[in-house]
Amino acid sequence: MRLRDQLDGRRILLTGVTGFVGEALLQRLLTEIPGAQPVVLVRPKAGQAGRDRVAGLLAKPTFASAASRVGGVEALLARVGVIEGDLADVPELPSDLDVVVHCAGDVSFDPPIQDAFTTNVVGTHGLVKRVLEASARSVTPIHYVHVSTAYVGGRRRGAVPERSVAHDVDWRVERDAGLRLAQQIEDDSRRPDVLDRLSTEAEREHGRAGPITSAQDAERRRREWVRTQQQQAGGERARSLGWTDVYTFTKAMGERVVEELTSGTSKDAPGLPAVPVSIVRPSIIESALTWPHPGWIEGFKMAEPIILAYGRGELPEFPAAPDSVVDIVPVDHVVNAILAVCATDPEPAAPQYFHVSSGARNPLTFRRLYELVREYFDRHPFDLGERGAVPLATWRFPGSERVERVLVQGERAHQLADRALGLLPRSDRAREFSRELDRTKRRLEFLRRYLDLYRSYTQVELQFVDDNTLALHRALDPADLELFGFDTAVVDWTEYIRDIHCPSVTEPMRKYDVIRKKRQAQGDPKPRRLDGDPSGVLAVFDMDGTLLSSNVIETYLWLRLPELDGMGRVREIGRLLQRMPRYIGAERRDRGGFLRAVYRRYAGADLHELDTLVDEVIAPHVLERVSGAALRRIREHRAAGHHTVLLTGAVRPLTRPLEPLFDHIVAAELAVDERGRATGFLASPPLVGESRAAWLVRYAEVNGFDLSRSYGYADSHSDLPLLRAVGKPTAVSPDVALYRAARAARWPVETWRTPPATSRGRVPDVRHDTTGVSLP
Repeated sequence: MRLRDQLDGRRILLTGVTGFVGEALLQRLLTEIPGAQPVVLVRPKAGQAGRDRVAGLLAKPTFASAASRVGGVEALLARVGVIEGDLADVPELPSDLDVVVHCAGDVSFDPPIQDAFTTNVVGTHGLVKRVLEASARSVTPIHYVHVSTAYVGGRRRGAVPERSVAHDVDWRVERDAGLRLAQQIEDDSRRPDVLDRLSTEAEREHGRAGPITSAQDAERRRREWVRTQQQQAGGERARSLGWTDVYTFTKAMGERVVEELTSGTSKDAPGLPAVPVSIVRPSIIESALTWPHPGWIEGFKMAEPIILAYGRGELPEFPAAPDSVVDIVPVDHVVNAILAVCATDPEPAAPQYFHVSSGARNPLTFRRLYELVREYFDRHPFDLGERGAVPLATWRFPGSERVERVLVQGERAHQLADRALGLLPRSDRAREFSRELDRTKRRLEFLRRYLDLYRSYTQVELQFVDDNTLALHRALDPADLELFGFDTAVVDWTEYIRDIHCPSVTEPMRKYDVIRKKRQAQGDPKPRRLDGDPSGVLAVFDMDGTLLSSNVIETYLWLRLPELDGMGRVREIGRLLQRMPRYIGAERRDRGGFLRAVYRRYAGADLHELDTLVDEVIAPHVLERVSGAALRRIREHRAAGHHTVLLTGAVRPLTRPLEPLFDHIVAAELAVDERGRATGFLASPPLVGESRAAWLVRYAEVNGFDLSRSYGYADSHSDLPLLRAVGKPTAVSPDVALYRAARAARWPVETWRTPPATSRGRVPDVRHDTTGVSLP
């Protein structure tokens, strides 16, 4: 009998239809089994009802042929019953179901331990209980089909039979322990020693930006620490019991849940009848061989990251034995096998097992896989643009220990280089070096993640016996062999890997490369256009390092040295040099404290005389240091009708030459005594880091400005809160930390260069000044 006739009229409930296998299974039912009555269990998501999610799914190209046969997506949706629910809380199921196929599950190899148990064990338990309850109300028992993985057998070697996995691990104990351990890790993350370490790391990186920015980063680090620890906890527990990872471990526990609950004698299901059970165990599921079309795939599976990394020249070696088998199966073979299993009528309390795999009768070795992938990229390389095709590594399969040593050496070299980067002066070369280091870091992190994940799979030497599956395939009606066959022995690996799979998985990356090349041709994000309604728009500029190449030490010397003779200048510079290590340390810890320390040196200065000195002598020197690009940008904002603000930590007298350019200036105000002489203190705390952002937010609120449409320009990582406060930030000649933040946020990065004739070593001379520079 044809398969479509065997499944005609059967109500088949599917879980996981938004996943890879579930989507392919629903597509085959709707396309090739017209008499079947699919029902789907779908979780509402982000304010979207379950039925709307299914409608969106059916609108995908995957279902185009099925929709065209019945008159469109709405007509196709009418064929599908929708039950809103979640595996965490499975609703009551209808009793008129014939088959339940459980495809949903956490398929990540390294999820946090609680996520793996919640989905693969707790979720399975809840679903099976509902199936048993519905079956008890049904005239005929419901056939439960559980989609598992061939790797539930763990890290054993040799032939793996199609039967229950032999182990004495108590799934209840492991479930409870795993959930407790996840909570314990969450609690441990709040221990004083952990918080202190994470806060110290955050302050070391973000201290100059302010305590709130550091605190936010510390909390981000805490959450990352929790997730990493929970991932490691799952992996370590799985390996300690003989499984490759927490995914295969919890899938094995899920199988034991199914076996126990459906037996009719489980203490977890008292009074509920046994039901027919089939467990389908695919190996490594990859793109389709034929249906819905050759190469069809959704998302990244197991092999894709490795294939793409090799093609991009980022995978110099792989820790596998060249003659070991990588057991791959096309997704349409898995779907066809599931459909054939749905058509069977097994006895209750007697589970049947099916391996959908290739290694036993059509083995693909790692060396052959490598050769086929290389053949593909030799013919169709990724393009590096001006540098030509990506050079491909020659894998020699030196063993996992050698690969691990090379990776560790690369990680150590990167750490040393990143530390050295922090000592380099700000420059275009330093920023380019940081980009190279960031690219290297991403590559090393990729290698570490995937080598750790796949090492166990490359070391197991399993041969999945597929006698039951082959017998099921041979029982197909001859007319169904072409449409519904699933004998993996017929797969031609050269055609499948080189000519079908590789083109499919690289197509999205090639499209991305086109976009990336356009971005590279355009360079960094362009300066923002100053168009739109100018009302309520601010343009906020930092001064030192942004508008002009200077810092508070330099500007102090501008004001101090002109009044000293030769020896006086030498002594003053000597005292500054003596205190410079202390100043540098203070600036790295707290920029506000650093500014206070420098401005103490103004003690005794006459504020009126400082103003006069700036107006008569220093002004030309300040103006010649202002970048031409900065002046043009300020003029553009003023011409656009924007309200311009200078927000600086420099002392107020030094901003006097720039007053004609700005509508409002905020600077450091020196406190003076009754004689008008500076006390060495500030009249109010310096605006640095987060205090600048707070001032700006308050200023905008009081004066009716819209920060979401406003502009900001700054050069230092300490200005990160300020730039985040505006909707249109720009990093100007940034330090490395701000450069990295700007690139991550896709902010424009500009270099505003000081006029080349400017000398950083020249100090204005009160006795002889002939600069003659006037304000443009």
